[in-house]
Amino acid sequence: MLSKLWRSARLRVDKARPSIKAGLALSLILTAGALTAPTQAQAAGKLRVETKEGPVKGLLVNGVAEFLGIPYATPPLGKLRWMPPKPHAPWTNVLKATAFGPTCAQITTLGVFAGPANNNEDCLYINVFTPNLEPSANLPVILWIHGGGHVDGESNDYDATKLASQGHTVVVTFNYRLNLMGFLAHPALDAEGHLFGNYGILDEQAALKWVQRNIGAFGGDKHNVTLGGQSAGASSTADNVISPLATGLFDRAIIQSGSTYMTLIPLAFAETKGTAFAVAAGCGSGTDAATAKCLRSLPAAQIEALSGTPSANGPYITGPMIDGQILPQGGVAAITSGRFNHMPVMNGVVKDEGNFSIGITEYFSGPPRVPPTAASFTTFVTNTYSGNAGPGGSPPAYPPGTVAAVLAQYPVNAYATPQLALDAVMTDPTACRIRYGTQLFSAQKVPVYAYEFDYQKAPYYFPAMPGFVPLAAHTIDIQFLFRLYHGGPLGITHYLNNKEEDLSDQLVTAWTNFAWTGNPNGLGNSPWPRYRNNPAKAIYLSENIPLSTFADAQYSAAHKCDFWQQYLVYN
Repeated sequence: MLSKLWRSARLRVDKARPSIKAGLALSLILTAGALTAPTQAQAAGKLRVETKEGPVKGLLVNGVAEFLGIPYATPPLGKLRWMPPKPHAPWTNVLKATAFGPTCAQITTLGVFAGPANNNEDCLYINVFTPNLEPSANLPVILWIHGGGHVDGESNDYDATKLASQGHTVVVTFNYRLNLMGFLAHPALDAEGHLFGNYGILDEQAALKWVQRNIGAFGGDKHNVTLGGQSAGASSTADNVISPLATGLFDRAIIQSGSTYMTLIPLAFAETKGTAFAVAAGCGSGTDAATAKCLRSLPAAQIEALSGTPSANGPYITGPMIDGQILPQGGVAAITSGRFNHMPVMNGVVKDEGNFSIGITEYFSGPPRVPPTAASFTTFVTNTYSGNAGPGGSPPAYPPGTVAAVLAQYPVNAYATPQLALDAVMTDPTACRIRYGTQLFSAQKVPVYAYEFDYQKAPYYFPAMPGFVPLAAHTIDIQFLFRLYHGGPLGITHYLNNKEEDLSDQLVTAWTNFAWTGNPNGLGNSPWPRYRNNPAKAIYLSENIPLSTFADAQYSAAHKCDFWQQYLVYN
């Protein structure tokens, strides 16, 4: 029933038409399909675009014009390593924008999620997918930030043609600096007088500024920009929501399986890790200009080797941190104080977030492959909850008795397999953090739409591991928005079946409605009700076959949020 309601609610905004509702400066048309034929012809007739930096020429793919590998900043090489991104020099010859730019340096591939491992520092490139190249089109823009734990990932894994064509939006993807290249605090660098630490976030803001300068030439509306992402991309989206430096650069936020913005790394802790990295790299423990020069002279391969291994992060990795300017404070403090960029928010989770990490561990465990056991479950709980509870392993420590309390809440014998027990104990803290973020945004009176992706039979892009059940694992929902998503080059491509394609259609409709109006329904409060801090109105969309809704109280009980809120630490 809900799916039929959604189909009837496929609303789109057309600025060229007069208003049909008092107070609404935009009019609505009922079907995206009516827009498809003429815009394909427009795209085919004009594949050269003049950006502020220089001309680019793209290619046409199934009626969508693609412009790939456009530089949006000067390559951060040499003296520009660990510096804010600089504007790219203009060019006069037509840039052939028909292939993705290089992937940013990375080593930890998270199984088959990302890769290949590489040492590229010249990687700040942006891509545009548009169904209409007429500057007068004024289509909504979706700027998508790829995930990967802030340590890996690449924009070329994300085919945005369905979001562009079916949703009639301009979609932009890009690469940004990762791991130690993108997130490093060190006293010698931080004292140089420039913005520091969160270089990857600064890259994201440079991409947002590129959109403001150039997207009109691709048929996009710079005054209607949705920033979104999954996992680290979702947390990065929220980081930009709370960053004063991103004010005015975007208008809506899609936070898809992201929560680390609520637990940002304290600067002192990040600088301690940065200093340890410098010592390990042979640059010593100094805090002077000579130390900074040594760091910038390190081979990229050495930095990547110290960033981790294919299966795990190294000890010096931090991710986004509270630097005082880009991110002045953690997400909870920013939202509760009202010091954030107020806008509509879509915030959600997948039902089995933790199963992604379980799959990665199992992928790297063999041969012979080692699935979770009751003993490994107990070891995980003991190691996790006998240390520090703060962001990135910073203080404070978990209170005495936490391990015993967690084991009592999650008796391994109560689950059909140790994998399911481990999935639950890994998923629930993340799910409860994301719920808390939803509540905080809603309390600030911004429109919030909450969801849980709980379709547990979606195809998985990891190779088959007999006995391992993917369920609704972290990242498994990406393929429903970005067609044939399969992680990195080692991932396995799967086509969706007919019912899954229907679910994909419904989610693309919701995501692009949100880009058009700030409301996944287009207009009104159905089939996806706005989340409100009221027990009767705190509703989640269940992204399943078929779609349905359920109450916040059910979500909280399923993920034991009353229990976890006793132990989760925020800033």
